[in-house]
This record gives sequence, structure tokens and C-alpha cells, in this order.
Amino acid sequence: MGLLPDEAKVLPPPGIVNRNSVWFGFMGWCTAMIHNAMNRRPPLKSGVHRQALFVSIGWLLGYHLTKHENYTYAKLDRDMREYIRQHPEEFAEKGTIVP
Repeated sequence: MGLLPDEAKVLPPPGIVNRNSVWFGFMGWCTAMIHNAMNRRPPLKSGVHRQALFVSIGWLLGYHLTKHENYTYAKLDRDMREYIRQHPEEFAEKGTIVP
């Protein structure tokens, strides 16, 4: 089953580059920089493989967070549409101002 239920598989996948992926990738890179600086190593030059690893992990976390977010909003939209369909009297269209 994983983190998302099977009904989430019908949703289109999010783009590879999205705000959560970019943000978490950047935070992973910053984590590697801070770790290098705390260990008194040159922040940009040392541990490039670790920087790439942290960026990749952050990117993956951001991608899956976006998938979960899309599923949550799709489920909420589905439930709201179903409620509106079952209770049309509460959502009657109002007249326009222009005669």
C-alpha cells in the first residue's frame, strides 16, 4: 500500500520540478553545507558526493510530499462535490444584479 492508498494511483503524477522538490533539495544542500562548516571543512569543496546525496534525498521527499498533497486536495474536492450534489437546496444559484 505505501504511504498513499490505491485510489491515489489514478491521479496524474506531479512534475519532477515542483516547489516542494526544489525547496527540500535546497534544504538538503544547505544541511550538507552546514555540516561541513561545523566540522571546519571548506563548505563548498568538501563532501560533494554527500551534497549530491542530500539534494537527491530532499528532492525525493519533496516529490512524494507533493503527491500526498495532490491526493489530499483531490479527496477534499471529491467530498465537497458530493456534498453539493446531495444538498442542491443549500447551493441554489442567486439572481444577478443586472436586470
